[in-house]
Amino acid sequence: MIYKFKPLICLCSLMMITSHFIGQNKPNIIYILADDLGYGDISSYNPESKIKTPNIDALASEGIKFTDAHTNSSVCTPTRYGILTGRYAWRTHLKKGVLGGHSNHLIDIERQTVAGYLKEKGYATACIGKWHLGMDWSTTDGKPYKRNGSNIDLNKAVKNGPLDVGFDYFYGIAGSLNMNPHAYLEQDKLQGNFVYAKTYKDLDSLGLVGAKPGWVEKGFKQNDVLRTLTHKTIDWIKNQDESKPFFVYLPLNAPHSPIVPAPQFEGKSKLLPHGDFCVEVDYRVGEIVKALKDLDIEDNTILIFTSDNGASPKTEFKKMQDLGHYSSYKYRGLKGSIYEAGHRVPFVVQWPNGIKSSMESDRLLCTTDLFATVADLFEDKLPDYTAEDSYSFKSVLKGNNERDDVRGGVVQHSDKGFFALRVGKWKLIFTHDAGSNRKDPKDKPIIGNPADLQLFDMENDPYETNNLQANKPKVVLRLKQLMKQYVIDGRSTKGKVQKNDVFPGEWEQTRLFE
Repeated sequence: MIYKFKPLICLCSLMMITSHFIGQNKPNIIYILADDLGYGDISSYNPESKIKTPNIDALASEGIKFTDAHTNSSVCTPTRYGILTGRYAWRTHLKKGVLGGHSNHLIDIERQTVAGYLKEKGYATACIGKWHLGMDWSTTDGKPYKRNGSNIDLNKAVKNGPLDVGFDYFYGIAGSLNMNPHAYLEQDKLQGNFVYAKTYKDLDSLGLVGAKPGWVEKGFKQNDVLRTLTHKTIDWIKNQDESKPFFVYLPLNAPHSPIVPAPQFEGKSKLLPHGDFCVEVDYRVGEIVKALKDLDIEDNTILIFTSDNGASPKTEFKKMQDLGHYSSYKYRGLKGSIYEAGHRVPFVVQWPNGIKSSMESDRLLCTTDLFATVADLFEDKLPDYTAEDSYSFKSVLKGNNERDDVRGGVVQHSDKGFFALRVGKWKLIFTHDAGSNRKDPKDKPIIGNPADLQLFDMENDPYETNNLQANKPKVVLRLKQLMKQYVIDGRSTKGKVQKNDVFPGEWEQTRLFE
């Protein structure tokens, strides 16, 4: 059951988004991150959607629905890095692709995260879900870990994981559901009794599908992970001290492949399993909201729902489209792509005590912006070496939807490591194609002048059909110079120049910034 918005509370409390709010009125914050959920998979974003998502739609109608929100990358790991650090992941050694389940940590433990910041503000902090940002494993032979995990020491604690970057509590999986180890971690330890699956046949015998060989906890069930993460989150919230605010980062495993909805959701969408998994995601969001209502804390809880990138090819686009459903909506591309559907995502914010209901914003937003927004709620100025690519969207929460000239550009990144820069209505892609091998079958060839660069007017051509690169040389030059500056300065916000972790000249495609 979804609670109904209380307009009197909202009108009174809009005045509290000042320094006065940080007294005993610190809001709880829950950030729900779906995995490979397309812009068109949410019915409030896609009027023609064949998937119905009433719980997420209710959040949108009772809060703010952002329609021009973007992830900083079109794949998993870099987006997660950006959310927690407020910094683009391409500033690290990860210039393309994602980490594996046994990869070493990506977030420097000396770097401040939004979790660490809130912990310093007196918040209890928890990460419950899919981590996929690396952690350091001990090995049985003292050698570097093997990709298949065969030399991982299951009895030793991991290091430099969630607990070392600001979280009090962690429960979840190391990487994507298809990655080993196939097990839960609690705090810094793997849980359960393990067997080693050497082959795909071994995985089949253990009931796992679409997964990679490696360590498997004997009782691990893929189609129960989403329910488990949701209920762990609810239980953790219930056990919190009422006098202390909390921050929960809930990165879901769904609808990422393997696409394994719980049995009660099979067939619910009347589409393919991807549709059923999306229905389950919506149901689990509803469970979170119901718990907040039952605990009488929903009014002073900021609840954000979004996705880490667009829908995956595992969605089976052609079959879904034949059934009338378009996960990418009308946008070009999909997960991995530098085109819009790779990184344009649903982004809804509900906070009854702090924002009006039924708002829609076309303000340009990036998922790196969480950190600066939270700090802005406390009226804090972050240090120059923190959240270098994060801009506050607090003004939108206060009801101001005017164009934000301060926001600067949003840098987007493909799975193969290619860039795009969006500034206002202009989007410049620093390659001649999608920057990815992944294709959406509905997309038609680009109309216009093919070239090494692609320039689109996102106000008049949001579906990226007409390349204006040859017609707007001054715009191209301005965006190229700005992108080069963002790389050189180690930041896209104002402040002192910062160092990238690896010198940017190592990217071959940066020649296009010249």
